Amino acid sequence: MKPLAKSVTGVTASGIRRFFDLAAQVEGLLSLGVGEPRYPAPASAKQAAIEAIQSDVDGYTSNFGRITLRQGIADNLRRRYGVGYDPANQVLVTTGVSEGIDLAIRAVLEPGDEVIFFEPTYVSYGPVVTFSGGKAIAIPTRPENAFAPDPDTVRATITSRTKAIILGFPCNPTGAVPPREVFEEIVQIAIQNDLWIISDEIYDCLVFEGEHTCLASLPGAYERTILLGGFSKNFAMTGWRIGYACATPDVIEVMMKIHQYTALCAPTISQVGCEGALREAETYVPEMIRAMDAKRRYFVGQMREAGLNCQMPQGSFFAFCDISASGLDSETYTERLLKEQKVLVVPGTAFTGWSGDETTGRTHVRCCYAIPDEDLQEACRRIKTFLSSR
Repeated sequence: MKPLAKSVTGVTASGIRRFFDLAAQVEGLLSLGVGEPRYPAPASAKQAAIEAIQSDVDGYTSNFGRITLRQGIADNLRRRYGVGYDPANQVLVTTGVSEGIDLAIRAVLEPGDEVIFFEPTYVSYGPVVTFSGGKAIAIPTRPENAFAPDPDTVRATITSRTKAIILGFPCNPTGAVPPREVFEEIVQIAIQNDLWIISDEIYDCLVFEGEHTCLASLPGAYERTILLGGFSKNFAMTGWRIGYACATPDVIEVMMKIHQYTALCAPTISQVGCEGALREAETYVPEMIRAMDAKRRYFVGQMREAGLNCQMPQGSFFAFCDISASGLDSETYTERLLKEQKVLVVPGTAFTGWSGDETTGRTHVRCCYAIPDEDLQEACRRIKTFLSSR
């Protein structure tokens, strides 16, 4: 039998997967591991989807997605950030932002091209670049700098093969929300070196401190930026699988071609539901942010009481907690916490490794605090018990 594709077999499975497999065998588990909000989706989204099902609105949509949803996305971005996209040819509805990342990378990369991103990182960036025949170049960020990218390091990392920079902020897993001036400098670097910017802004509404910067709104960025967003996090609709990509018409046309031949269109009922969600955005999103902010403050306070150096995340719904005080590395900490207290977190090593620097990965774990209050309180109690026994 001839070998399978080396570009895929050479990439290890997500570091999260092993611990989820272990967790599946544990009864009475409390999970801080899954990256989704345990929060009800908007009532308007549910009602719109129900009515669509009852009305037999269940056929294929345009490859670009329903024009009514694309219009809603464009209106929302214009209202919030002042960026204008034509829903007819500058907005593509994708099957989650995960597909959007893949489409964006494949649209701009040739074999051997390099793509810069920042560690700790969302788990798919490096693999998707590799699958597309590119070279993944990760730059570490540091807790002492609130996990913000360093523009000087970006300059020093660029080579003649660099094609794009991926920016994923607010960040999964660190919760970092870098200041606007950091992004302004990176945009200028991209202009000077004629680079694409792929901006993953799936957590754009979930900001508690500082302010989210929409990359496409910065001077000089619009023409070279592929803006990615979606409904999974801001509207607690992870399983509905709806994301979007916005860019200039030529870029969206190329992304649409790939989408057309691999996915055809995003799920129709989910698209209708997202149109409903947008109608409720101005009330639903602030309410969820208040709920997540309270959980964030509670969780970080509890971890600090337990003796851990846990930074207060500025955005997303993750805390990237320094567990050095436990005397354990992140994988040992995760395994023992799961075994001894039935609490699941994710080791930081799941989000590092592409740069060759595992320092932060070995000393941190990612905790998703977006779970029901009573479960969060019990998880914190169990973590405290675990740490007190060290």
